[in-house]
Amino acid sequence: MSKVIRSMGALVCGLTLLASAVHAEQRELKVYNWADYILPSVPQDFAKSSGIKVTWDTFETNESLEAKLLTGHSGYDLVVPSNQFLETQIKAGVFQKLDKSKLPNWKHLDPDLLKLLDHNDPGNQYGVPYMYGTVLIGFNPAKVKAALGADAPVDSWDLVFKPENMAKLKSCGVAMLDSPSEILPIALHYLGLDPNSQNPADYEKAKALMLKVRPYVTYFNSAKYMTDIANGDICVAIGYSGSFYQFGNRAKEAGNGVVVDWRLPKEGAPIWFDNFAIPKSADNVAEAHEFLNYLLDPNVIAPISNYVGYPNVNKDSMSMITQAITENPGLTPTPEARKNLYVVQPLPQKIERVRTRVWSSIKTDS
Repeated sequence: MSKVIRSMGALVCGLTLLASAVHAEQRELKVYNWADYILPSVPQDFAKSSGIKVTWDTFETNESLEAKLLTGHSGYDLVVPSNQFLETQIKAGVFQKLDKSKLPNWKHLDPDLLKLLDHNDPGNQYGVPYMYGTVLIGFNPAKVKAALGADAPVDSWDLVFKPENMAKLKSCGVAMLDSPSEILPIALHYLGLDPNSQNPADYEKAKALMLKVRPYVTYFNSAKYMTDIANGDICVAIGYSGSFYQFGNRAKEAGNGVVVDWRLPKEGAPIWFDNFAIPKSADNVAEAHEFLNYLLDPNVIAPISNYVGYPNVNKDSMSMITQAITENPGLTPTPEARKNLYVVQPLPQKIERVRTRVWSSIKTDS
């Protein structure tokens, strides 16, 4: 009998040690998000409340994210593609479907905005919408006025697509996103062409337009312009709407005398939605759902919008978002302005190669 008791005791002890070892093995979550696109305290607070170790890495363009995803094993549990890339990647079998039974906070999302996303993600099966915004013009009012006068066309793409304007702005610095999927649709639309054109000849026209102003572009980069415009190192940038709000606030906090302003061009601009999605190769799917549900809490997402300067798709968070965002037409477009906004769609691979080749020629000025 004593041997049995001792054996049972040993077994219980062993099971206890095993349970302790399992418990000691920390849960993990690896996230790949855009640079400067989260309130820093959010991953920290989630890690503290959940006990999950969070690794948070960043990228600068949709193209760089896609290159990593298409290897088949990104190494991440959550990634944040824009809507047109989400559609392409869904078709490529990159993502796994969401388990909405683990997302009770899904109920807070705006059904009208979900309908817009339904075009890229039918049934909203793969992506959890995060922020939305436009690509527009950010500028330093004093420097642009000094270069072009009080009547500078800051509310028009003429500012950056007319060589006579760009020649005068060159001295104070002009930056553009390093992204063919962002800039070339704008150039096409400016020329009166379909921003989602599948005609190779149209891309040659866009290239001709871009090459006229290329000598005056300081650089192409999808992150550097944010700090540079806040520091006064450049005076104009084509960039993401909320980035100018965010880094304009940083300039104010720094007290460096730099003012950052932005305008949604009257001709129209691309509207985009960024979405969290779970790669098929994700190792920590339960943890990914846990974080997504946390993010869908209106009390969590509202401060993120206030920090990054973008409206979000969570309808129940809007009352907690500053009026500086909700009432600024450059951040939350008015119903009238929405009529001139357009969604950038995925292109057939053949045309995507044309666009990529054209972009390479523009950057090398050839």
